[in-house]
Amino acid sequence: MGVFIIGEIGINHNGDIGTAKKLIEGAVFAGANAVKFQKRTIDKVYTREELDKPRESPWGKTNRDLKIRLEFGKDEYDEIDAYCKSRGIFWFASAWDLNSQKFLRNYNCKFNKVASPMLTHKSLLEMIAEEQKYTFISTGMSTFSEIDKAVEIFKKANCPFELMHCNSTYPMPDDQANLNLIPVLRERYGCNVGYSGHEVGLITSVAAVALGATSIERHITLDRAMYGSDQAASVEIVGFYRLVSYIRTVELALGTPKKNVFPSEEEIKKKLRKINTL
Repeated sequence: MGVFIIGEIGINHNGDIGTAKKLIEGAVFAGANAVKFQKRTIDKVYTREELDKPRESPWGKTNRDLKIRLEFGKDEYDEIDAYCKSRGIFWFASAWDLNSQKFLRNYNCKFNKVASPMLTHKSLLEMIAEEQKYTFISTGMSTFSEIDKAVEIFKKANCPFELMHCNSTYPMPDDQANLNLIPVLRERYGCNVGYSGHEVGLITSVAAVALGATSIERHITLDRAMYGSDQAASVEIVGFYRLVSYIRTVELALGTPKKNVFPSEEEIKKKLRKINTL
């Protein structure tokens, strides 16, 4: 199948199912393999103090107003599930708490995702690993010691997984991408390693593929000027289409480590190689 490409919708739908469907449609148009969302139980993930903090948004004056607006429930996920099936694209979500992972079990998603902030949430990792679904594990903000412990949970549960190299700055400066860590992670943990990017632009994600990334995840949006904390680190649909096209071209160009003289070269060889004294 090649590089597995994920359009991270996350919370860029701004609580609107119509926007979510447009983003799903955009991912299909771009040729992505899957779209991903984020699921939270607001009162479990955030303290009352955090939720009561003043925060101006189009939906109210507190952080609670915003968080409630951004959270989809069963009706919306039922619609997302049906819509993705009708469009022939996988969907899955990163749970930020135990109740959210239980909620996601209502759907027959093929994949799970561990978001970078959740990498040290032992009970959540154990719950995900016990499902034994192929799991993408983002490694932003994490030390080797922390990744070691997370990987051990998945290995112990015989749960297939793929690490995703990641820097959790939104947006991420190019000089913090540290893409050379991709082969290091692959060697250290003996697994596939993808890349979850938060940079502005496309070239860094394409370079990750050249270094052997087996999956690419990028936040997608209808408009980077839309309200939302993740919009500035996202790719608009036309840009996402270009990214998928570039990745597929790089896959073709990488070829194999075998030295070939292609048939197309043979005629040129006859014409140009006049001297052969080896």
